[in-house]
Amino acid sequence: MPWGYLEESGIMDKWAEKYGIDVEIVQINDYVESINQYTAGAFDGVSATNMDTLSIPSGGGVDTTALIVGDFSNGNDAVIIKGDGELADLADKPVNLVELSVSHYLLARALDSVDLKESDLASVINTSDADMIAAFATDDVEAVVTWNPLVSTILEDPSAKKLFDSSDIPGEIIDLMVVNTETLEANPSFGKAMAGAWYEVMGLMAAGDEAVLTAMAEASGTDLEGYKAQLASTEMFYDPADAVAFTESAELPATMVSVAEFLFDKGILGEGAPSPDFVGVAYPDGSTTGDANNVKFRFDTTYMQMAADGAL
Repeated sequence: MPWGYLEESGIMDKWAEKYGIDVEIVQINDYVESINQYTAGAFDGVSATNMDTLSIPSGGGVDTTALIVGDFSNGNDAVIIKGDGELADLADKPVNLVELSVSHYLLARALDSVDLKESDLASVINTSDADMIAAFATDDVEAVVTWNPLVSTILEDPSAKKLFDSSDIPGEIIDLMVVNTETLEANPSFGKAMAGAWYEVMGLMAAGDEAVLTAMAEASGTDLEGYKAQLASTEMFYDPADAVAFTESAELPATMVSVAEFLFDKGILGEGAPSPDFVGVAYPDGSTTGDANNVKFRFDTTYMQMAADGAL
């Protein structure tokens, strides 16, 4: 929603003009399709999670840089059961989710916490996010894994009980603005304009600007109260210095190794990936995880640090 707002409000145009370039932000309603279009070269950047960046563009051979680390899910994604029960009770139950999404990853992490595997479930049923609320209302569905605002709606059902959410694995489901590394290196003004526009909007949001937040709420199909509830379960990096500190933390490489192992286990870590180390991921200190000879995913704090330093 912030990206849509900074395009419509003219903030993106203002920063692009400052650096003598033109940046067009395009909203595509199908999330995965937007990543596919970026991977195919139709766009220079895309807003995506760390997991989806690793599996689709980076796994597909497109050298990609995380220009802005925006937030991580801190309760927005959840495992919900119908009726009483604990995580261990998921054994032998069917679970509905969007297959191979962050919901699938969250389920794997939840099961791991109680020494269960996906094979211990009756089944995993691929269910689109558009159908999730209706599915939970049927007698056949016993458990779901999904994200907000669907989580909030489903939890309004008296029979719904939350068993596990992304606050139990903080910092693992990360929202990014990723860009083509070659494009960024050739056009540093692109990085500066994007970071400048983003952090101007972050400042407005951090200040609680109700006009800004209301515009984002309406664009996302909820009201101000609903949008604030989603923000409450999202660890937003309003301050670029916080984003830099998170990106430079020792925890990030461990998270990316865990994500790579999940993707490899599901067979979606790039075409014919021979191991979880197939794609190299580089970090701000120069270290890498995965194959150092096949680095296709880079966490770069350069432009976030410029914002933190007031140098944009």
